[in-house]
Amino acid sequence: MSITATIIQVIALVILAPLVQGIVKNTKGRLQSRRGPGYFQPYFDFVKFLAKDSVVSPTVSWVFHFAPYIYFATAIGAAALVPTIFTETNGQFDNLFILVYLLALGRFFLAIASLDAGSSFGGMGGSREMFVSVLVEPALMITLFTVAISANSTVLSAMASNAASEPISLSTVLAAIAFLIITVAETGRIPVDNPDTHLELTMIHEGMVLEYSGRSVGLIFWAAAIKQLVFILLLIKLFIPWDLPGFDSNVMSAVSMFTKVLIMAVLLACIESSTNKMRLFRVPGLMVAAGCLSLLALVAQ
Repeated sequence: MSITATIIQVIALVILAPLVQGIVKNTKGRLQSRRGPGYFQPYFDFVKFLAKDSVVSPTVSWVFHFAPYIYFATAIGAAALVPTIFTETNGQFDNLFILVYLLALGRFFLAIASLDAGSSFGGMGGSREMFVSVLVEPALMITLFTVAISANSTVLSAMASNAASEPISLSTVLAAIAFLIITVAETGRIPVDNPDTHLELTMIHEGMVLEYSGRSVGLIFWAAAIKQLVFILLLIKLFIPWDLPGFDSNVMSAVSMFTKVLIMAVLLACIESSTNKMRLFRVPGLMVAAGCLSLLALVAQ
């Protein structure tokens, strides 16, 4: 992928990520017999946050100040690596290990920043986030390895190209279900987390960012929206990459991909509306199920 194509991809994903977030929230509201926020409400929220100044405790260190920017930068890096309509190889940088470590780096700094503020809620949210990440990351790696082994490469673009040429198999179906569970966990959605709550007994991601305000919290929420879109695109390109007949050109492939993103956003909203928030100590059972599915997918290769 050329530098120009990468820049275009990053700009497009950064701009469209809040729209996908708005679709999820609006669909969730309608499924719950509410009007729900508008599709473009996340854009208005981000503009509002970015226009406000931040209120920061004088006791925090540089980690607290820089964590939102690092979190946002890692989300941008992930958006640059994820395959979209461009499937050309990007050399040694277009690699699943780099993608996973970028996401882990952002999570690490956000968790450290939650401890740096000295808030009891922040420390609780940070510890819960690390607890969930320890469960999610092994299942994520095994699921991605399922596609990597089939493609004989850990390059994401090569994995996407190989997945598009492979027929539907039992391994693909099991890996897709496992990755869907991982996507729900990584994006902090019900039943693992509730992104719309501030109750101290249930919040995970929200607990980490309670001490942030203004531009900092705007960047964190925007990065979370980008991360959600990245996982949706990974699910689409690696596990359900097939286009409809006649969708061979880049323009039609982009239309097909956008349609599948909308379907996945509606699916996430349906999952949230049809399940309850799990107790924290029941989350390992869900992640074990995802890990077993990914292992079965790996064995079924």
